[in-house]
Amino acid sequence: MKQGKVCIEVALNGPWTRKAQPGIPLAPEEIVREAVACAKAGACIIHFHAYNPATGEQTTELDVVTRIIEQIRAQVDAVVYPAIRYLSNAEAVQDDAGQQRYAHLESMAARGLAEWLIVDPGSANLVSYRDIAEGQKAVVDINTPAAIRFGLELAARHRLHPGFAIYEPGYVRLGAALARAVAGTPMPMYRFMFSQQFTFGYRPSEQALQSYLQLLSQEAPGAPWMVAGLGVDICPLIAPVVQWGGHVRVGLEDALLGTTASNLSLVEDAVRRIERAGGTVATPA
Repeated sequence: MKQGKVCIEVALNGPWTRKAQPGIPLAPEEIVREAVACAKAGACIIHFHAYNPATGEQTTELDVVTRIIEQIRAQVDAVVYPAIRYLSNAEAVQDDAGQQRYAHLESMAARGLAEWLIVDPGSANLVSYRDIAEGQKAVVDINTPAAIRFGLELAARHRLHPGFAIYEPGYVRLGAALARAVAGTPMPMYRFMFSQQFTFGYRPSEQALQSYLQLLSQEAPGAPWMVAGLGVDICPLIAPVVQWGGHVRVGLEDALLGTTASNLSLVEDAVRRIERAGGTVATPA
């Protein structure tokens, strides 16, 4: 199947420090400036992590997040959505983990400021090859079924589109089953996560993408999907994505750690590759 219109999402920064990813925007004005530039270049979806300007730590403080979104939307038309709250492993297994992760989004949705939200329908070890070589601690991304369901109930209540980050094939099956179980859940976007620098899931290849698409056709026929990842160069998959009817996420959250590329250059390159493959870059509408 050949897709005419391809959405480009740009993930501006992520949880990395500048030691790991030197070019990421951190200050609110930096995030807004890069979001606007990327939207004007062709990105119709903007994802960001907010940081406390005083401490440099990630934050889901409502005032910080909403100011960034409002300033972006004042200048460009785009779907803009923030990160969910990071939880420690001990917090992530508690009964109220879903409420902790999504409290700021509940408030934003009530004010009409939310359109999409992140739902990671599974748990995984996010271990890089560097972590292994250096004997470093790595991240365990824990999302209990109850917390996932909480996110989907929030999505159903406020008509928010869940973005399913698919780190392993089982995420497709669990996510699709829970989306069916929670009445009124808007159609999720299945975001297939590939990596070269981390050990989860698949390395980016057409064979791996076909495997995911076969599974998706069984569990959620007709659902929209995109390619993305962490520590990855997703560009070789863009041409098959255009031909097979998907969408593309780029940006410094996903790119190979230590890259010298910018968010803007990654978006501009994705636009060229999509058009070269015969696709059309989608507008926010």
